[in-house]
Amino acid sequence: MELEALTVRPGSHLAGILTVPGDKSISHRALMFGALAQGATRITHCLDAEDCRATQTVFSALGIRSEWNAKEVIVEGKGLHGLKAAAGPLDCGNSGTSMRLLMGILAGQSFSTTLTGDASLSRRPMGRVAKPLRAMGAVITGKEDGNFAPLTIQGGALRGMVHTLEVPSAQVKSAILLAGLYASGQTVVKESILTRDHTERMMVRFGAAVSVIGDISNGRTVAVQSGRELHAQSLDVPGDISSAAFWMVAAAITPGSRLTVKRVGLNPTRTGILDVLKSMGASLGVLVEDPDAPEPMGDVTVGYSPLHGTTISETMLPRLIDELPILMVAAAAAEGRTIIENAKELRVKETDRIQSMAQNLTAVGAKMMVEGDTIVLDGPTRFRPAKVSSFGDHRTAMAMAIAALSADGPIQIEDVACIRTSYPSFFSTLKTLVEKR
Repeated sequence: MELEALTVRPGSHLAGILTVPGDKSISHRALMFGALAQGATRITHCLDAEDCRATQTVFSALGIRSEWNAKEVIVEGKGLHGLKAAAGPLDCGNSGTSMRLLMGILAGQSFSTTLTGDASLSRRPMGRVAKPLRAMGAVITGKEDGNFAPLTIQGGALRGMVHTLEVPSAQVKSAILLAGLYASGQTVVKESILTRDHTERMMVRFGAAVSVIGDISNGRTVAVQSGRELHAQSLDVPGDISSAAFWMVAAAITPGSRLTVKRVGLNPTRTGILDVLKSMGASLGVLVEDPDAPEPMGDVTVGYSPLHGTTISETMLPRLIDELPILMVAAAAAEGRTIIENAKELRVKETDRIQSMAQNLTAVGAKMMVEGDTIVLDGPTRFRPAKVSSFGDHRTAMAMAIAALSADGPIQIEDVACIRTSYPSFFSTLKTLVEKR
């Protein structure tokens, strides 16, 4: 299977036990908090992919030593005020998480830094992060008034503030909270729609003064008080549920299939994929190792069952935003109508995922309509052979590879090198499953 193009052929059922790479969101944050803590942080099962390597490279340029070996990543942290000015611009590659969270960290430094990225990242909106950081006292300049990279952040004396999220975004929330580690007084973020909470959990783990009020149904208020040093930790990163989602859907839509994904992350702010698959009638079982762990994980088993349509409400989207491309494949294969309400955040991902998935799914025979930012899919679809494109987006590419497993013939996916940003072993796992059949 070549990286430039991938042809996937249909086959029989899928069966077995597998693991997926470490959670990308948690891996990024582990590398960042390790750099900001005092001492050596050890991270096992850290995602070794281009996006996380970009974070490691950026912190290396900021004076943080780290060792990445087959067993673990060791980050030699220098404390909140141990970063040094880089010799030149910092390249975040394709990683929006790297750039947005770094904006919060760099806003609290005593030097100026420029952040760049690849062509895709340079089209993703950064103004949603720049605006609240400016309100805290940071000076941020860039294309279109700091809405697009390259961005220059001049750190300085930040002021704590109370901020209500205009867009439910964990990256915006995280950037503000990270800046709050350096700001005078208390920094508070209020969210009416709950977003993933890995940053808050990790802040508690590393010793920051954090308080969280609210629950998964009513939104939350998160407050951080500056002035407390962070201390190195040993972290075990759970498997990425966003990566596991591809195999879950593959098993759910392929007759005779049954797959178990071991030690996958089960953080409640990330398990929307499980709720949706259950609502569609999937045969699904979950075994949680320790629900009180800093990041809960466990085993998820999915077997084939005829799926039916469902409605995915706007309030659910932050809990499954990265899983929507593969859920569109499940919806196309399901009996009846599935509605995904107001998924506008899909338009500002690595590509416009509404447009890319609509074009690809239509090419393979699905009935998909887009009404504004709401997606309507009518099934069931028997996917047909076609040539489709990733549009440079890793999740679009992997979603179409899974669709091909139950198609009437081979589907060729153009430009699949992008999969390396989040799931480099996807090719080998797919090949193993196909060969087993």
